[in-house]
Parts: sequence; C-alpha cells; structure tokens
Amino acid sequence: MKVLMLGWEFPPFISGGLGTACYGLTRAMSDIGVQVAFILPRPITSEYTTHVKIASPTTLGKYIRKDAYQLPGFENVTFRSIPSMIQPYQDSGEYQESLQKLRQKVSEIEAVMGQYLHEDVAKMVSGIGHYGGNLYEEVQRYARLGALIAQEEEFDLVHAHDWMTYPAGIAIAGISGKPLVVHIHSTEFDRSGEHVNQMVYDIERQGLHYASRVIAVSHLTKNIVTSRYGVNPDKVSVVYNAIDRPGSFVNAERPAIRSDEKIVLFLGRITMQKGPEYFLAAAKKVLEVMDGVKFVMAGTGDMVQRTIELAAQMGIGHKVLFTGFLQGEDVDKIFRMADLFVMPSVSEPFGLVPLEALRNDVPVIISRQSGVSEVLSHVLKVDFWDINEMANKIVAVLRHPPLQATLREHGNFEVRKLSWKDSALKCKDIYESVLAPTAGSVASGS
Repeated sequence: MKVLMLGWEFPPFISGGLGTACYGLTRAMSDIGVQVAFILPRPITSEYTTHVKIASPTTLGKYIRKDAYQLPGFENVTFRSIPSMIQPYQDSGEYQESLQKLRQKVSEIEAVMGQYLHEDVAKMVSGIGHYGGNLYEEVQRYARLGALIAQEEEFDLVHAHDWMTYPAGIAIAGISGKPLVVHIHSTEFDRSGEHVNQMVYDIERQGLHYASRVIAVSHLTKNIVTSRYGVNPDKVSVVYNAIDRPGSFVNAERPAIRSDEKIVLFLGRITMQKGPEYFLAAAKKVLEVMDGVKFVMAGTGDMVQRTIELAAQMGIGHKVLFTGFLQGEDVDKIFRMADLFVMPSVSEPFGLVPLEALRNDVPVIISRQSGVSEVLSHVLKVDFWDINEMANKIVAVLRHPPLQATLREHGNFEVRKLSWKDSALKCKDIYESVLAPTAGSVASGS
C-alpha cells in the first residue's frame, strides 16, 4: 500500500502540534510497512538540513526522483517539497507581510547585484512573482503544483492534513481517481471561536464532504465536524495522537542551578485558542496565597504583547517570565525545570504538550475542553474559564508533594501506553476499508 500524503508542517520546520503529529504518525507508518510519498509546501535548503539526507538516484534507486529527500528512520517514506510562502499557523495578514519582506529583499539584491546575480539567487528572483498574491491564492498554487508532482508518483490513496492541503487533496483525487482521506487536527472554530474566517470554513467544509473518510484527532473534534460542518458521523473515525517513546532525557537529572521558587509552566502558542489570559488570571490568584512561585510562558503567537501587558497590568509582571519560542533540547530543559504544567486551552482538538510533560515526569493540569482529556486519567482537569478551580489545583500540587509524586508516577506510566504505532495501524485499517469496495464502514468511534 502506498499513500500520497499532503502536509504543511514537518521537521525541521516545527511551529506546533501538527508537525509533531505528522512526524510521529508517518514514522510509525513507515515502521509498519506503509509506503508514503509526503508532499510539503517548502523547499529544504542547506541551512535546515542538519539531519536531512538529500536523496539521489544512486541512494534511492530508479523509483525515486532526484529531487526527493529522506529522513533517517523513515525507510518507507520519501519527501517532495514545493517552493511556497505558506507558513504554519499563518493568517492572511501575516502572509502578506512575509511576501512583502521577501519582495523587498529581492529588490535589494537586484539593485546591488544586477546582472551578476548568482544562478540560485536569479532563480529565486525570477520565481518571486509566481507566489500567490494572498494566502488563499498560495493555497491554490500549492494545490496545482501538488497535482503536478502527484502525476509522477504511484499511490493508492491521498491523505491530506488540515485545511491548507484540502484543495490539493481534492485536485489530486479528482485527477487520479484515487480516494481521499482527510485528517483534521484543528477546525476554524478551534482557532477563531465564533468569529470564523468564512473562506477557511468553506475550504474545510468542501474537503470534509469530498473525502471518502475523515480522521479526527478526538471525539471533541468529531463532534465539531458533525455539528458545525454537517458531516455524517459514520464517515468520521477518531484516531488519537500519541507520543514518541521516552528518550534518555526523561530520567535525566534536573538542572543543577535552580532557585527556591516553584515553576509553573505554560508551553504553546500564545493565542486565543490556548487561553493565556486564563493562565495569568489563575496565576494572580495563586500568588495572592502563596509565595515562591514563578510562572513561565514559553511560546510565540499573536497575543504575546497583549499577554505581557496584561501581566504588568495585573501587577504580576515580575513573577511571569516569557521565553519566546522553544524547540528541541530547550523544550526538554524547561520541562526538567518545571514543577507543574498547565494547559488552559479554550478549545484544544487534542493537545500533545501534556503528553510531553508527562513523559518528562511533570504533573499536569489540563482543560476539560481538550481532546487529550479523553485519553488521560492521571491528570487534574478544569474548565478553562474556572480560574478559581485552576488556582486551587495549582496550589494543591505545589503544596502537597505526595499529590505531585502520584501525578508524576501514574501520569508517566499512562503516557507510555500511547503509541504512534497503534495510531498508524488504525489509519491503515481506515485506508483498507476505503480501498475495499465491499467493505463495511469503519465504526464511527474507532
């Protein structure tokens, strides 16, 4: 079985959970023998290829094109990239800003270098005009280029992740006659609440209805798909996310240099969806009854400046630290420093960060409005809006070492049972049911 997969985030370009999920799921699919051709909307250039092996005919054989590349541990996966301005978690305004900055750089290069441009730079200059004039034109451009690349690949079905790839999935499925499976990691209602972008909603709805099967990351997401997009529940299967097996860092010693203060951690995009203002409101209440606590907010997003200002207005700015975006070993380090992780998300389709926290022996508080709450028992759960309950539970964990130890021990054991292999096997079952014309439908809750 060979799957043509479409995504818009993957290592080494990681901004959020979708890239992490695609990495874990695709690697597990490779391990169970599913062949995957993965198309991504960006080139892999030298500055990002410290762990990427660029493929060639001698290394991959005659079946793989020379512009494909591989990653270590992905023996059954080849990657193809499309030059594109699409960036993770980008809105239309941010796309326009990025495009304008690139055009300015190109103008500066042309002015200085003129006819002496290096060949690679000249290609970039000549190609800049081909990028979409706005985010939605770029999504359609990705669809057209993806369809061209797909004609060079042999595959049994198409698997598209989230709205930016749905037009490409529809185009490729229509041209090839192969079935389309769409994977929804986050809906426009999760990202924007009730103030949805109508064009994004329409693209999501079109993809969800066109697909032969829909994979949702939680029952919470499935309910949104069926109630807000009018999709038949029997068409939607739930496949939970998972986490890589614990690595050597899990049992690593905590940093030698630590203050006497307890560390409460928020890690994720600082956006409306993640509930940063509720985290700060709970922090203020904790600090009213407890000394020696610092609140660390790690991440970036469109609410960073507003959140910094809010902390100052609340009078707790000196107790709240903002680290900016963290990745790789820095994430592991901040977890090793933390005494508690809190995820107060307003609407979280799944939520991989609590799994990372538990893997690092950090006790966890999560909002009940998250998909991950469906699979975790040994965590504390609160409604995102109930800042009193959130503060009370933060204080309880910090003041009572036995509770903290119990959450750590049982939480770490629980997360070890979540396997990307199990998720991959469920996806494979869905593929087989779609490809078998006489097969019955997959159970809607599977």
